[in-house]
Parts: sequence; C-alpha cells; structure tokens
Amino acid sequence: MVGQGSSRVNDAELIRAAQQGDKAAFEELVRQYDQPVLRLALHLTGNETEAQDIYQEAFLKAYRNLASFRFESSFYTWVYRIVTNLCMDALRRKQVRREEPTVHTSEDGESFDLLDQVADERSGASPERELERKYLGQRLRKALSKLSPRERMVFEMKHYQGLKLKTIGEALNTTEETAKNTLFRATQKLRAVLADLK
Repeated sequence: MVGQGSSRVNDAELIRAAQQGDKAAFEELVRQYDQPVLRLALHLTGNETEAQDIYQEAFLKAYRNLASFRFESSFYTWVYRIVTNLCMDALRRKQVRREEPTVHTSEDGESFDLLDQVADERSGASPERELERKYLGQRLRKALSKLSPRERMVFEMKHYQGLKLKTIGEALNTTEETAKNTLFRATQKLRAVLADLK
C-alpha cells in the first residue's frame, strides 16, 4: 500500500524539504499520494465532483499546515486524517440538508430514479442481472445511509480502502479499539437492515 514502509524515509526527506519552502518536494508528496487520496474521497462521498473538491482541499490544507507537521505519524496517515475529516464534514452537511433526491417524476406522472437510467455497458450483461444489481445497489446505498458519518467512514475505509484498524484509528484521531467498536456497530446495523437478503 502506498505510503507505508519503505517510502517513509523518503517522505520524511520530502516533508523536511517542503517545510523549507521546496515546492517540488511537496509536489512529489502529492504525486505519491494523489490516487489513494482521491480514491478514499470518492469512496467516502460517493460523488466524483465532491471527491475532487475534497482532494484539492485536502492537499491545500496539507500544504498550509505542513510547517506544523511533527513526524508523530506518517504523512500518509496525516493526509488521510485531513481527507476523512473533510469527508465527515461533507457527510454531516448532506445529512442536514438532505441531498436532492435522484427519484423524479416524468411528464406522464410516473416516478423514475436517475441512477437507474445508467446503462450497464459490460459485455454479457443480462436484464435479470442488471435488475438484481440495481436492486442490491439501492439496498446497499439505503443501508449505508442509516449509518452515522463516523460509522460509514470506518466501514468504507476498512472494506473499500482495505486499511488496517490501527491506521483508521490514527486517521480519525482516535484509538484502534474505538475504530474496531465503530466498525462492529456499523456492521451490526448493516446486517439488521440487509437481513432479508439471505
């Protein structure tokens, strides 16, 4: 996984150089972590435009606060903490204002979901499989929406990003045990919501 192990020494050198005003060193840090950061933001927000905004804001924030980086964690963990905080803020704002629904009504009065209008371009896609995929996707989105922002973040960082609980705890500025408990609560809630799919 990017950012752990062997590149840590290199990260420290790049951070020290960037702290001294070397913009090329910071650009190299961005190059090393841009894909994982963007992927994390995309998984956590589920929205490409929002993920791009968070990606840019995260690196801008990292650049502005680089002087205060104290090498107490890896750059990888530090930047993930910034991204997860920005994503949690975005998820909280979404919960408060409730995003515009994707379900609309046509001119003849029938309801349709804009997400269902996206065709499956994969070769060999069958109508039955497409219908099942849409149904499962809707159920999963609905189930994930029942989680608190922190529960959703821990669940997605663990299962979509493949991060270790220790790293998740560090990124969320909490302990590994708290991250583990949050993941357990999230999993229990999802099981309860999705129980009838068995």
